[in-house]
Amino acid sequence: MGEISKMNIGGVSIILILGILNFLLILFQLSTGLRWIKAPFGVHKKSGMTLLISATLHAILAFLAS
Repeated sequence: MGEISKMNIGGVSIILILGILNFLLILFQLSTGLRWIKAPFGVHKKSGMTLLISATLHAILAFLAS
């Protein structure tokens, strides 16, 4: 289990990187859903699926690191 907590990219934790990515994807989803940013539904749908995958990876890695 100690190896999971040492997973870094350029000295930055993968869990932190995924957390920031999730935050940015949530902001994009909110912006396109409220039509602050005009985007086709397909883009909104694909970014939602990307958010689901990255949030799942983020949760699994955080659970294994604890």
